[in-house]
Amino acid sequence: MTAPTAQERKTCWGARDRYWQCLDESNKDSSECRKLRTVFEGSCPQQWINYFDKRRDYLKYKEKMQREGFQPPENVTKL
Repeated sequence: MTAPTAQERKTCWGARDRYWQCLDESNKDSSECRKLRTVFEGSCPQQWINYFDKRRDYLKYKEKMQREGFQPPENVTKL
């Protein structure tokens, strides 16, 4: 894989940002976001897509932990 050019990176990041914005606004992976997901996948290398998907999950989890705090499961027994 050759390194993406500056324009290719800009296109990829723009597609990612539009897709993430759609997910944030619709609060789910709705049909309106599927088209943006297709553009995102067509604009970025697969390795980047995998990284960005994991990054979004992590950022959402981190945001939730900061907002709600850690709540251990109730059914866990202590050793």
